[in-house]
Amino acid sequence: MTRAMADRSGEMEIFVTAVREGSLSAAARRLELTPSAVSRALARIEARLGVRLITRTTRRLVLTPEGDAYLHAAQRILADIAEVEEELADQASPRGRLRVSAALAHGRLVIVPLLGEFVARHPGILVDISLSDTLEDVAGGRADVAIRFGPLADSALTARKIGETGRSIVAAPAYLARMGTPQVPEDLHAHNCLNFNFRRAEPVWPFRQDGRDYALPVGGNIEANNGETLVELALAGVGIARVGTFSIAADLAAGRLVSLLEPFNPGDREDIHAVFVGGATRPARVRAFVEFLVEKLGKP
Repeated sequence: MTRAMADRSGEMEIFVTAVREGSLSAAARRLELTPSAVSRALARIEARLGVRLITRTTRRLVLTPEGDAYLHAAQRILADIAEVEEELADQASPRGRLRVSAALAHGRLVIVPLLGEFVARHPGILVDISLSDTLEDVAGGRADVAIRFGPLADSALTARKIGETGRSIVAAPAYLARMGTPQVPEDLHAHNCLNFNFRRAEPVWPFRQDGRDYALPVGGNIEANNGETLVELALAGVGIARVGTFSIAADLAAGRLVSLLEPFNPGDREDIHAVFVGGATRPARVRAFVEFLVEKLGKP
């Protein structure tokens, strides 16, 4: 590359700054140059292109049509250069904004408590976390890493398993004292079973009895789109819920909830994945976060 080619990005930056600041003197102050250096740079661009880019008045700089076209092209080129440099620097030292999407309960109880240690390890990363049971569009750029439960749909996304969870049926002691404790799955027909409102043909809970797996229809008077709400309702004595074991461990240990029908638990497990765009070419901040989750949550 010739010296002239190498200097062009610098001249573009001077031109863009002059237009943005509105005067040569203001651009010179911003760039820590002399006004004459700014003027010479603009003159070199116009001489090389053979067109006038800026009309100078006593009050401001006015772009010609050619100047307007050059401004947009220069802004795009400078942005591309900045992006490439940021990506390369990111590979050496993870940094930048990391957008993470996690389910409400799992995010609050499992992911959020780990973030302090993560940012202490990687002070150059700003974690932007959203907790919702609505799936964010990772492929569309709305999240860099999303935590997903269960089978994954076919997509171009890369997935890394970070753990798994089972499910348990639970109720509060106050509910059981009032309504009785179910002894076999079919007893649930007489109980208020709190369910998820995800779209499906019929609300059913899986069981295993005498070596046979089967699904039992259950019903209740409240449905919710997230497990945290169902746990809160169960704690309040509203009914019985079947939720992820990660979300109720503390409540079971403290006696706030009671595990039910464990001899009939089919032992079904849900894989938990971190999904993201790209494989080996993913940004260092994404790679650092996924590896951290595997370290903290994954099984050997």
